[in-house]
Amino acid sequence: MPADPPVDPRGPRFAAWLTSLVLALVLLTGSWRLLAAQMLIFAMCAFISLQLNPYGQIYRRVVAPRLKPNSEREETAPLRFAQGVGFVFAAVGVAGYASGLTTLGIVATAFALAAALLNAAFGLCLGCEMFLLLRRFRTPAAQS
Repeated sequence: MPADPPVDPRGPRFAAWLTSLVLALVLLTGSWRLLAAQMLIFAMCAFISLQLNPYGQIYRRVVAPRLKPNSEREETAPLRFAQGVGFVFAAVGVAGYASGLTTLGIVATAFALAAALLNAAFGLCLGCEMFLLLRRFRTPAAQS
């Protein structure tokens, strides 16, 4: 995975709000197609580049110019890992909804929504925390 440049931390929170909206709509409608579209966004961000995120594009072009400049930057590796986790939950949800296992689709989507809302409302990125925890456990073994 190529490294993305560090990002303004307000961008991922904005994206989390839009992701939350999409996931809430999925829960209200049961649309596996809408969830599949969100899954593709997760996949592009996790496996190609965060720069491809359409929510990030909206933030950079429309929202950020209206905000005070922010010198704080956030590394992207944890964010990309979190997008990968979102991809897994969305993939399970799509499989559930599309195959008629609606309960599986609802549960997977609800977990993804809970994580997105935590990030949007409180700045707590569960996937990022998982990444940092895994890296911490991996680092001592790599140094030996």
